Amino acid sequence: MNIIQIYKLFPTQESCVKHLERIRWNGNKFCPYCKSYNNYPLTHNGQYRHHCNSCRKTFSVTVNTIMHDTRLPLQKWFLAISLMANAKKGLSSRQLGRDLELPVKTAHSVCQRIRKAMLGEKSPLLQGIIEADETYVGGKPRKSKKHKDSTPNKRGRGTKKTPIVGVIERGGRVVAEPSSGQQLNHYGLSHFIKEHINTKESILITDEYKGYSRMNEIVPHETINHSYEYERNGIHTNTMEGFWALVKRAWYGQHHHYSKRYTHLYIGEACFKYNHRKKDQQQIFLSILGGMLLV
Repeated sequence: MNIIQIYKLFPTQESCVKHLERIRWNGNKFCPYCKSYNNYPLTHNGQYRHHCNSCRKTFSVTVNTIMHDTRLPLQKWFLAISLMANAKKGLSSRQLGRDLELPVKTAHSVCQRIRKAMLGEKSPLLQGIIEADETYVGGKPRKSKKHKDSTPNKRGRGTKKTPIVGVIERGGRVVAEPSSGQQLNHYGLSHFIKEHINTKESILITDEYKGYSRMNEIVPHETINHSYEYERNGIHTNTMEGFWALVKRAWYGQHHHYSKRYTHLYIGEACFKYNHRKKDQQQIFLSILGGMLLV
């Protein structure tokens, strides 16, 4: 759903509230505090609230949701969701602030809340041909050979960047999470594999990193040696590498920095967009909006 459609379908605060109430309550309004259905509507100074006769509290449709206690017009929330969902390589909080006339801190908070809503879906276990790999985000750009500093920044597993571990189902979904250097061993990687893959119905393909050396104990396992080749009779990790390219493009082109506190939200956003790539804009918008209303 693009911004033109947002303006047409949700021109007022009331239209936005009614849409959220329809998604959350579907005609059966209950109090988020005591779960009672004994309530009646209140409308005062443009505030669309309800009064609970059981606990005697007033509430709105955004109570106990990601939008709880928001002072931002709901139309701007809807526009922010649309802009972020349609930005394939991500959207910076400063750009969102310019587009919606928001302070930078407010725009940053809105972006992170929307990313949190994208994490609301629990991915089913992946199965089939599964590729696993790691990448590293953050840190400073690598120095060129001509740089005055003779010690270039390290790359790959020798760097101090944040490691991200991911598994992807060919033609299907992806799961990726930030990790720590201590978790990039056989124990940590095998736990990640067992948590996200149906090991009885899958074949795992990785590179020759030693952390994957005993994966055949839990799942059929094939490896590809990138020192000599990148594909051998369908054995490759190119699908996973393609997803990492999207993650890096968002980091290089839009965000430039991932703090450890929010890295999982940025990676979750990339996974959400990849997993919903075959859906239309309206389905994606409704999926995010549903995540925003999760208690």
